[in-house]
Amino acid sequence: MKTRVITALVGIAVLVLVMLTFNTMVFNLVVAAVALIGMHEVYAALGFDRKDWLLYAVLVPYTLLVMLSSYRVARGMVMAVSFALMLFYCIYLVVRNGSVSYQKVSGLVLFSGIILFCFYSLIHLKMLLPVEEYSYDAIFFILLILCFAWGGDTCAYFAGRAFGKHKLCPKVSPKKTVEGAIGGVLGTMLFGVIITVIYSLLADRTEAFTRSNIGVSMYVIIALLGVVAAVLGIYGDLFASVVKRQCGIKDYGTIFPGHGGILDRFDSVMFIAPFVSMVITAVFYR
Repeated sequence: MKTRVITALVGIAVLVLVMLTFNTMVFNLVVAAVALIGMHEVYAALGFDRKDWLLYAVLVPYTLLVMLSSYRVARGMVMAVSFALMLFYCIYLVVRNGSVSYQKVSGLVLFSGIILFCFYSLIHLKMLLPVEEYSYDAIFFILLILCFAWGGDTCAYFAGRAFGKHKLCPKVSPKKTVEGAIGGVLGTMLFGVIITVIYSLLADRTEAFTRSNIGVSMYVIIALLGVVAAVLGIYGDLFASVVKRQCGIKDYGTIFPGHGGILDRFDSVMFIAPFVSMVITAVFYR
C-alpha cells in the first residue's frame, strides 16, 4: 500500500507538470508517448516474435500524426496515412502467412485502436475548447475524466473491502463485487459534482455551468455522466482483465510501482474519455 500511495503522489505531480504544457505541442507529444507505451504493452502481452517489430513500429508515426492533428498540416495527412496503415497490415499478413497469427495482429490493431481513440479524446477537447475562448474548460474536463475513472476505482475498492459479498464477474476479475461497483458509481457521481463545483467557483464559471443547450443544469448532467462513466470504467477494467488472462500475464507493465503498467492504470479511462468528450461538447458547446 505504501508503494502505491507514493506512486500515486508522484503521478499527481507529473500530471500537474503535464497540464502546465496544455496549450503547447508538448502536451500532444506527452499524450502520444503515453498512448504508445500502452500500445507497446499490448504488443508485448500478445507475445509477438522480435522479427515482427514492424507491427508496432508503424504505430509510432501514425500515433504521433493523430495526436498532432489539432494542427492543420498533420490533420490533412490523417486520411491518407490511415489508408496506408490499413494496407500495410493486410499486406504484412499475406507476406507473413503461416508465421504470424491473424488473431494476434487483429488483437493488436483492435486494442491499439481503442487506446488511440481514448487518448485522442483529450486532444479533441483541447482542439474544440481553446484556452483563448473557453478559458481552462478543456483542462477541467480532462481532469474530470481522470477523476471519474480513478475516483470511481478508489471508491469501488474501499466499498468492496467493506461491504463486498456478491461477486461481479468472478471468471474475469475475482476480487470485484457488486457492492464495490455500487460504491464506485456513487463515488464517481460525488467526485464529479464536487470537482465541477470547485472549478466553476475558482474559474468564475458558475453562471455558465448552471445552464446548457438542453435546459438542464450542468451539475445534474455531471452526476448522470458519473453513473454512465462508472459503468464504462468497470467495463474498461474487465476488458483489460480479459486480455491479460488470455495472454497469461498479471500486469501489463511495471512503469508504475505497485500499480503495474500504463494500461493497468488507464484501463478504466479507455471508454470514459471518448464518452465524456462527446457528451460534453455536444450538450454545452455546440
